[in-house]
Amino acid sequence: VLINRFFEAYSLRSISVIREVLHSQVKWNVPGRHPLSGTKSGMEEIIEYMDQLAEFNFMSEGIVLGFSDDHIIDCHRVWNNQGKNPTINTMLCILWKIQDGKIREIFSFPQDQYEIDHFFNSQLES
Repeated sequence: VLINRFFEAYSLRSISVIREVLHSQVKWNVPGRHPLSGTKSGMEEIIEYMDQLAEFNFMSEGIVLGFSDDHIIDCHRVWNNQGKNPTINTMLCILWKIQDGKIREIFSFPQDQYEIDHFFNSQLES
């Protein structure tokens, strides 16, 4: 699956494979009112966003993966039990738009946006 290749390439820091799976005009739409929210445009901004997320050592467990001709939906449970309080344990769905065989746009849909906002705001406050 294309998204698995993306995550594997990111974990190995394989920029050549990341370039293979991400569309040249890729965007990641992150909802919320916290320092990491907003639209990430281009491969460099997405890698920077992933690097920021990596600092929290999130773990995930897949729930369901669905496909259509040009979309993939990935729902999973995400948790973290380290760092400053609060920790997080929630569900998240990600909609991946595929164009020309590459990831063109990504939309994140958290189970509880207020919980996500509280988590990141408390972890990243100055």
